[in-house]
Amino acid sequence: MATDATTPSSALDTKAGSVVALWRYPVKSMMGEELNSSEITDRGLLGDRQFAVVDRATGKVGGAKNPRKWGNFFDYRASYVEPPKSGEKISSVRITLPDGGVLTNDRDDLEQALSRAFGRDVEFVEAGGGQRISGLAEEYWPDMEGLDHRDTVTDFEMPTGTFFDTAVVHLVTTSTIDRLRALYPPGRFEARRFRPNIVVSTGSADAGFVENDWIGRTVEIGDTVRLAITELCPRCVMITLPQGDLPKDSGILRTAAQHNGVNVGVYASVISGGIIRRGDPVVLA
Repeated sequence: MATDATTPSSALDTKAGSVVALWRYPVKSMMGEELNSSEITDRGLLGDRQFAVVDRATGKVGGAKNPRKWGNFFDYRASYVEPPKSGEKISSVRITLPDGGVLTNDRDDLEQALSRAFGRDVEFVEAGGGQRISGLAEEYWPDMEGLDHRDTVTDFEMPTGTFFDTAVVHLVTTSTIDRLRALYPPGRFEARRFRPNIVVSTGSADAGFVENDWIGRTVEIGDTVRLAITELCPRCVMITLPQGDLPKDSGILRTAAQHNGVNVGVYASVISGGIIRRGDPVVLA
């Protein structure tokens, strides 16, 4: 942001809130792990969306966006055996299956076990691992007013060499969650439904979809992390699926469609990395 010669840039900064939760998802579309702190690199939270399940028949990445094909990906949970460290080989991933069985990706029978669980022949692939995959994934669009498509499946392409849908960091504020709750009281609106990396707790005076106004601005977190807020985050059928104790509820997506153009939260790219922690201040520069 440009400033004149008499106005210090800090005078134009705005305290947006603080980090109240951090989430990393080692395997695309599976449940992830809540963190107290994380390193931010140019690929977002270190180890985020590092792995994916790929359909051998099509080369497409499997995921919760097409539950008619894959079932509920949220019945699977992934976490790292050891926290990832920058500059080191990524540690093994522990995957908990719907039946309670536990696998790690250093087992020779991992792909066979996952193929049995998903009911189709799959590969377990690491981002940038050299495997030839299409870079495509599928998305089912329910028959709901306000969506770009209705009752159909479309393909979308992920950024080259990654398993991100669009951008490497996703933020949502408590103001947005509170606003959705007010609009649809029967709904169980919790941040984990929306699979953010960073949840920002905003002040009591903030109301509504406050992060909508962050597009084009820079968010500063802690001492060194700077994120460029690039676009709104459009939602899909994923947020309606059961997740742990959260029930299936199409009203979650319908509320976002009716009141915020199907958007919940914002996407960001990384300007500068570093360590972020729960409780860190979040400033709009």
